[in-house]
Amino acid sequence: MLTLSDVVLVSHQHDLGNGLMVARSLPALERRMIGPFIFLDHAGPVRLDPAAKRKFDVRPHPHIGLSTVSYLLSGALVHRDNLGCTQLIKPLAVNWMTAGRGIVHSERFDDPAAFTGEGIELLQSWVALPEADEETAPTFTHHAADVLPESRADGVSLRLIAGAAFGMHSPVRTHSPMFYLHARMDAGSALQLPAVLGERAAYVVRGRVRTSSGVREYEPRTLVVLDSDAAVSVRALEPSVVMLLGGEPLGQRYIWWNFVSSRVERIRQAAADWQAGRMALPPHDHEESIALPERPFPRPV
Repeated sequence: MLTLSDVVLVSHQHDLGNGLMVARSLPALERRMIGPFIFLDHAGPVRLDPAAKRKFDVRPHPHIGLSTVSYLLSGALVHRDNLGCTQLIKPLAVNWMTAGRGIVHSERFDDPAAFTGEGIELLQSWVALPEADEETAPTFTHHAADVLPESRADGVSLRLIAGAAFGMHSPVRTHSPMFYLHARMDAGSALQLPAVLGERAAYVVRGRVRTSSGVREYEPRTLVVLDSDAAVSVRALEPSVVMLLGGEPLGQRYIWWNFVSSRVERIRQAAADWQAGRMALPPHDHEESIALPERPFPRPV
């Protein structure tokens, strides 16, 4: 039987369109959020024929009430948004887009390096905004890989993507207390997460790990929710890559398509605005877009 520290969210396959599959861990029936994190996708690694890559482009689409965090492990991606930003996303850089009251962006595989070498491997997460910031002005910021704080000790290498943890502070601006870490662990190494980090989870990208509960081993594409009331350790049973994430909870949120809000009515308004063409497309990518899906709105609980 699993202990409270071993709530396991096994990712499910989701088609982003034209057969580009991702492993989606959040939201899940067992757990909707981890701290402010409300969404976690893992795409790839996948290699494609350069002649066919354009069919996997993510066309312009809207967001409200959240920040998106795009983090590549390999490959390349081009971001464009209706603020006029165009950014080539490279491995280990952080691209933090705060939608606030509304933003529209696309993700295209324009760059020749998009699917070469190891192929593209992308982790994309959504971070919900505090209620006071849900209608903030939209922004996009890019942070090159070499500005992120790093540390290494006892066989564990850490890169702090966002927030604060283990005495490090990321330059990425966040709206609530949180942390997001990229950990590379040698076989036999262990990392202890103190309880002061709030709600916490470990997502296994590669390798095999065990937590201090000792209940079972965890393999890739598994999100393990860790006990938030005590210090917890993660031990690598073989060379492993693990994403550690969490923070202070923000309270109930609704999620529908690309919209996150504390109010269902706000999601309905965003959907109506998109359908009516009241949200501008990126100036450098405005010839097509993704249509509003036909699906029921979330109901209050």
